[in-house]
Amino acid sequence: MEEKLYFQNSKGNKLCGILSDPTGDKNKPIIILCHGFNSSKNSSTNTALKLILSRNNISSFRFDFFAHGESEGNFEDLTQSESVNDTLQAIKFIKKLGYKKIGLFGSSFGGLAAIMTASKSKDINLLALKAPVSSYFEFAEYNDPKQIEKEWKKKGYAIREGKKLNFSFYEDIKNNVAYDVAGKITVPTIIVHGDVDTQVPISQSIKTARLIQNCKLEVIRGGSHYLFKEEGSREQMLKALADFIVKHSK
Repeated sequence: MEEKLYFQNSKGNKLCGILSDPTGDKNKPIIILCHGFNSSKNSSTNTALKLILSRNNISSFRFDFFAHGESEGNFEDLTQSESVNDTLQAIKFIKKLGYKKIGLFGSSFGGLAAIMTASKSKDINLLALKAPVSSYFEFAEYNDPKQIEKEWKKKGYAIREGKKLNFSFYEDIKNNVAYDVAGKITVPTIIVHGDVDTQVPISQSIKTARLIQNCKLEVIRGGSHYLFKEEGSREQMLKALADFIVKHSK
């Protein structure tokens, strides 16, 4: 059964999520699914994972981050810290509904949100990541002082993937570096990453996987950032994630 539900972040913005519960038994595990930047709760990865989890009697809760999909907020006001807060509030909401065994999945931008959340929360029992951002400072568009000065600081905003982002996004990324918090994560973790990802280089996940105490890195040969376009990549990615989640949800 699927149900559209609403909850609030700490600023009072209304966020939208979809609960998929195949059994109605709240003692069974549930996985919170965090989508990528400029995506939504109904991303290809989220919906594919939801179906696989349902077949294994595992519930899921996929939600829209602040200013994404059906959630409230102005996109230009988005920060990475906001996504972390949204995820923490999603965990709190799911706990209030009565679920006790909670896992966390995140993709790209949502992957960094999941990493930061996992370092703060004691309420999750597993962490699964798909091509997560670990540090924006390793991306050319975020570490070029001249470009930052010209495009963001003076204008007050920049355009990313066709969307306006205020300078506050850049100011905030120093507070969200996976390498700084990875050592605090103790739950079983998997990172799935394509080795020809040109958006988030696999070197980030190699480093993060070494810093997390109990982490498996699954490399998809020939896989790009989205891991859905290349023949075989989609199936490998979904199988690795699903096998891990099912194994650690028993």
